[in-house]
Amino acid sequence: MEYITTPKVEQVKLLDRYTPKKPAIGTLYLTTTHLIYVETASETRKETWILHHHIATVEKLALTPAGCPLLIHCKNFRVAHFVLPRERDCQDVFQSLLKLSQPAKYEELYAFLYNPKQDENDRRIGWGAVNLKMEFERMGLPNDLWELTDLNKNYGICSTYPAELAVPKAASNPTIVGSSKFRSRGRFPVLSYFHKENSAAICRCSQPLSGFSARCVEDEQMLQAISKANPKSSYMYVVDTRPKLNAMANRAAGKGYENEDHYSNIRFQFVGIENIHVMRSSLQKLVEVCAVKSPTMSDYLTGLENSGWLRHIKAIMDAGIFLVKAVTEENASVLVHCSDGWDRTAQVCSLAAVLLDPYYRTMKGLMVLIEKEWISMGHKFTQRCGHLEGEPKEVSPVFTQFVECLWHLMEQYPCAFEFNERYLTEIHDHVYACQFGNFIGNCEKERLEMNTVKTNTFSVLQKVTDLLDG
Repeated sequence: MEYITTPKVEQVKLLDRYTPKKPAIGTLYLTTTHLIYVETASETRKETWILHHHIATVEKLALTPAGCPLLIHCKNFRVAHFVLPRERDCQDVFQSLLKLSQPAKYEELYAFLYNPKQDENDRRIGWGAVNLKMEFERMGLPNDLWELTDLNKNYGICSTYPAELAVPKAASNPTIVGSSKFRSRGRFPVLSYFHKENSAAICRCSQPLSGFSARCVEDEQMLQAISKANPKSSYMYVVDTRPKLNAMANRAAGKGYENEDHYSNIRFQFVGIENIHVMRSSLQKLVEVCAVKSPTMSDYLTGLENSGWLRHIKAIMDAGIFLVKAVTEENASVLVHCSDGWDRTAQVCSLAAVLLDPYYRTMKGLMVLIEKEWISMGHKFTQRCGHLEGEPKEVSPVFTQFVECLWHLMEQYPCAFEFNERYLTEIHDHVYACQFGNFIGNCEKERLEMNTVKTNTFSVLQKVTDLLDG
């Protein structure tokens, strides 16, 4: 409550974005976790709740004869336009929301305050709802070709990978360690999805530290081990999800992409998904187009095209389809990477898994996939979702794009999914809300070092389990 100087403001107007009807009049309350607006003129009590962590931007607009406007844009695309009668109150609420929507410490996030009135046993059940070892068993691991290793149990080889990983059986420990030293952030190739029908695999990693000519025997051996783990194909694909120009620019910084001359039996492919900065700018343009009042159809479609948003969505979906065709039509394994292997790589591998495996198109299966490919594998939720006060340039709608890709698939094949649009928006809301502890932190190691996530917060998986039971 230290950031709240004015907890209650009366005679506040809430403007309707879409119609010129008379604005609602009510009372605005600020609590530790929510902004709450209660209409006083309506016959029935009508409330609008906005979670502080959902707020993306808050703007105090120029004073008008009607009062002082406050415009709030949310990360889940809600927009609220209030008009407060006094500028002093508006300034107080504005300053409070700036602080409350961008906490400085993890302990200030909603998850550490949220109490669903469940006991410790419910908490434990929620956090144990997904067991990735069981998920690998469902895929058919361990087997003659792949095994689970705890070589990273102390996070010494790669700090952003989980403790337990799936690797080719033919890859020795020195090969794995050597490969990690040749990959950005130590993110060496590991298994993402094993296709039991033909033993083809989708693997993921980060870019090699190849520069213009460097090579690494262990990394070459690692890729050879992945290739040999699929006896039905004499070659494998290496898919770089970046535009070729971006990957070439990384060579000047000692990074880059695989040289086909150094790796036997690989087929290299760029798929051209833009970086986080381009995606952030694209979403901003899209939001601006959607905010225009009463646009002509021509203006709307022009703005949509100029935002580039659907073009980026198509690029991600095309990449996922490329992986699926390689696995199912060519029986080939695929290694996927971007720069650090935690943004575009997560999008593409997850989408391919959804297309290949109907289990991931169930309510429980989707949550298992998100745990496996995003939470466990080190997607930077804290930075990308702007959970804490930090660098705005690190924020990007990477997970939002994945959810939208799923929505497009659902629109085309509604009977192939157990869940609907509402389920997707629920998950998307929770990623940004920080109501549950799952999406706090950037990797497994960071969450363990916090030492409070599983003891002081609840898992969103308990809510999913309740939905399934209901």
